[in-house]
Amino acid sequence: MGPGPIQLLERIDEFKSINKAAKCMSLSYVKALNILNRLEKCLDQKMLERKRGGNERGGASLTPYAEEYIRSFKQLEQRINDFARTEFQEFQKAVGNRREDEDQ
Repeated sequence: MGPGPIQLLERIDEFKSINKAAKCMSLSYVKALNILNRLEKCLDQKMLERKRGGNERGGASLTPYAEEYIRSFKQLEQRINDFARTEFQEFQKAVGNRREDEDQ
């Protein structure tokens, strides 16, 4: 799981179509389906409500589980970024202090 499948789910939510979402991301429809099927299998959860019917009557929408999964993933991603930023700032301070000590 990573940003790619999350982005695919978000595009599906936007376009209400797996095919349109795939095209938007420069993916083939088959590749998008493989990503979605693998995701559902790994999570053992349904991510999409799919309606068959072609361009006129078909479509896809996110399940409540998928919506919560996206929210939770984005929260996790934010916590990771915040942690990394803080750690890098600490690293910069430590390296900066060493350089100051060497200059004296």
